[in-house]
Amino acid sequence: MTSRRHFLFFAAIAAPALVAPAIVHAQATERAVAFVKATGDKLVAVVNGPGSAADKRQALTKIIDSAVDVDGIARFCLGRFWRQASPEQQKRYIDLFHQVLVTNITAKLGEYQGVKFTMGRGRQQDDEEIVSTTVERPNNPPTAVDWKVSQESGGMKIVDVIAEGTSLRLTQRQDYASYLSRNNNDVDALITAMRQQVNGQNG
Repeated sequence: MTSRRHFLFFAAIAAPALVAPAIVHAQATERAVAFVKATGDKLVAVVNGPGSAADKRQALTKIIDSAVDVDGIARFCLGRFWRQASPEQQKRYIDLFHQVLVTNITAKLGEYQGVKFTMGRGRQQDDEEIVSTTVERPNNPPTAVDWKVSQESGGMKIVDVIAEGTSLRLTQRQDYASYLSRNNNDVDALITAMRQQVNGQNG
């Protein structure tokens, strides 16, 4: 009986330590789901709402800057070339990456009129949370979109968007690596191409 009492005693002590991480993870997932829903609602409200393209671009820029880890995604997309770039090149690249991201979204605003955003479930993957959603547009089949959310910096930030199983940041990283390999691994050449992309789509 003494051994049994000792076992129960230690089990009672250990149980909270075993349960606590699961509760913490569940709470983190719930917060990530709420965060993605709030962000999605804001994006949809701007896209479907009134206002000029310039007004919508400004509103979307604020949402993206607050909800997305743009700097972190930019560094990821440049891959090994980030370390090779000078501080001045890194700054110009980051600034342009912000503009390219917003430009790519706002250039297709017309295609997203009437968009609907349906929440799915959240789950933990490594140190990040994955929140599943379905995006519906008129005259288009529903698209499964997963939002990868990180809390490493203390606040929640979207670090990747996975559409129909394809990681957008990984695709962009591959595109940049391919472009650099065709241009003597010259980061300035990529920066110039990005600037032309922004100017061309805003022109």
